[in-house]
Amino acid sequence: MPHNWKRACISRASSIAEAIRTIDESSLQIALVVDGGNLCGTLTDGDIRRAMLHSIPLSDPVSTVMNPNPKTAILGDSREAIVARMRQLHVRQMPILTLDGTLAGLEIIDDILAPPILMNRVVLMAGGFGRRLSPLTDDCPKPMLPVGGRPILETVLLNLVEYGFRNFSIAVNYKADMIIDYFGNGSRWGTNIEYLRESKPLGTAGALCLLEEKPTLPFVLMNGDILTKVNFNHLLEFHATQNSKATMCVRDYEFQVPYGVVKVDGYHILEIQEKPTQKFFVNAGIYVLDPEMIDLVQDEEEIDMTDVFEKAIDAKFPHAVFPIREYWVDIGRHSDLNIAKAEFDAKFQ
Repeated sequence: MPHNWKRACISRASSIAEAIRTIDESSLQIALVVDGGNLCGTLTDGDIRRAMLHSIPLSDPVSTVMNPNPKTAILGDSREAIVARMRQLHVRQMPILTLDGTLAGLEIIDDILAPPILMNRVVLMAGGFGRRLSPLTDDCPKPMLPVGGRPILETVLLNLVEYGFRNFSIAVNYKADMIIDYFGNGSRWGTNIEYLRESKPLGTAGALCLLEEKPTLPFVLMNGDILTKVNFNHLLEFHATQNSKATMCVRDYEFQVPYGVVKVDGYHILEIQEKPTQKFFVNAGIYVLDPEMIDLVQDEEEIDMTDVFEKAIDAKFPHAVFPIREYWVDIGRHSDLNIAKAEFDAKFQ
């Protein structure tokens, strides 16, 4: 069914927050900034993530962060020519203009081409004990807890399959047989699954030393208890364009101090801030790593991904952070599980 590109149109005065809503609600992964019917700029997912990293307020007008010179095609160009131009310029969306500059349409390369099968491996960490979710996890590993009528880990797998991933490694330890018996070799989902059996807890990265073969391509590593709608194609593209060896997904986290904060100099008050909000980027538990990063993990070493990144930074490996703006919930506590259950149908059905 043809998409309604007009749903992606916004004005120059629209805020960045309004542009984000437009991108999400239109499902076209782009906002078209229009003035009097003429295209004056575009805003993509990448533009928004860059704005987030630079802490640009989402209340700012979209004109401050839009691309004022987007790549376009002319109405009447053949679809083949448009696809060739999109491939040459490495863009997924291309506005279509009339000769006088009026916006006349939008081509989305994903609408034209079938999504490719990705050879990149995905490593899912599913060996934890999940003690904070006891007693639910007394007899069931956390990734197998049901949310939306199926195990958390199955939703993780299905979401990745939609992006074209087919090769999976699942690190298991606590009640490993429950996971292995359920997923088997992965053929039920058209995938290949191997298991990394930990003889002892190895942290969130140690199981990498158990891979049968070292990957030849950048691979995704993800905690098996995270439900997210992050765009993994964008993540891989970002990793490549940044020439990164190790990319960490990060998430906005806000914390409001429940008291008035007093800044002092000696005995003098400089400033009083009433219940200020602190903003941070926190680790989202999703990573892309180049194969050589595995060399930073020793055999049978208990090590977390944060330790691997510290080693990479010390070794001067190029690294990057990828801000997640999509849905994301880390199911670590009972309250997180309740949120995931309440939101599942709206996000994953």
